[in-house]
Amino acid sequence: MDALKAIPKTIHRCIDRSEEGSVAGSMKAVRIHKYGGPRVLTYEDAPRPEPKEDELLIRVHAAGVNPADWQIRSGRRSKLRKPFSLILGFDVSGIVEALGSSVTGFQIGDAVFGMADIQKGGAYAEYVTASVNDTAHKPRSVDHIQAAALPVVALTAWQVLFDAGQLSAGQKVLIHAAAGGVGHIAVQLAKWKGAYVIGTASGCNESFLREIGVDEFINYKTTCFEKIVRDVDVVLESVNRDIAVEYYPGETLDRSWGVLKKGGILVSVCATPSSETAAKYGVRAKHVRPPEVKSSVLTNIAKLVDAGHVKPFINTVFPLKEARRAHKLIQKGHTRGKIVLRVIESDI
Repeated sequence: MDALKAIPKTIHRCIDRSEEGSVAGSMKAVRIHKYGGPRVLTYEDAPRPEPKEDELLIRVHAAGVNPADWQIRSGRRSKLRKPFSLILGFDVSGIVEALGSSVTGFQIGDAVFGMADIQKGGAYAEYVTASVNDTAHKPRSVDHIQAAALPVVALTAWQVLFDAGQLSAGQKVLIHAAAGGVGHIAVQLAKWKGAYVIGTASGCNESFLREIGVDEFINYKTTCFEKIVRDVDVVLESVNRDIAVEYYPGETLDRSWGVLKKGGILVSVCATPSSETAAKYGVRAKHVRPPEVKSSVLTNIAKLVDAGHVKPFINTVFPLKEARRAHKLIQKGHTRGKIVLRVIESDI
């Protein structure tokens, strides 16, 4: 699955903090200086950033790994002019180390989670800055590893189900790639809302998905979902186009039109569904692009986690210096839940 297929279509600029003269000290980080395979990820010293007036400086404890990370690393998204230094990583969980001059609502020492802006410097580092609008207080009931698994996938699932899909209690939702990063959080959010949840995945994920709330499981390898699913209100399509799980790119999306009820909506996080095809079936279609980060939504997600409604599944944890191994794993696809980089040992 690919929650950030459209992030970013263009990286307008990559700031090398060492050229800004605004750095206090140094830190360890994983950077790329050219595009390519996992070997271009380099664990090295990098300038430590300073927060702008509306930013937090976060001492990173953990950083989530998303499909967009390796796609950016490989140059599939866009290409920066050389030379460049880019720290990857959107998901972050850590402790507030310093505050910008206009920041309110946070204090030094607060545990926070959110999304980093990789154009300024991503989360594969010991320190990262993030806007107050892109951060919230970390759920108290989980550690930094679990919190770092949440922002991208939870914000994406929320946007698909509730902002675009307007999912409500009693409605029926079909979630493709239901065991993946976005999928397994979407399942839990839909169940919290009171929806009937149908999930597609490979057979090895059936028990896992039933445990987290799927009402009806479909093994996509043995069953044609479009032959048995009908009258769905919302379809969440998140099958990664870079992984060979379809006969042709977009196959799952194309097969999903007929399962929707009249007026239903197909929402894809990987491609732009055809408006002409949607009209033909009497349904709606939307492409959810990069999740719009709202601290209020992150706060709601944290409350749901603390209330036991949402729990991220951690597939594998790697030390920061082993980011290459993390990228090799996520690039294979079929990952259940999330892969996370541990930046510092912590039980907070």
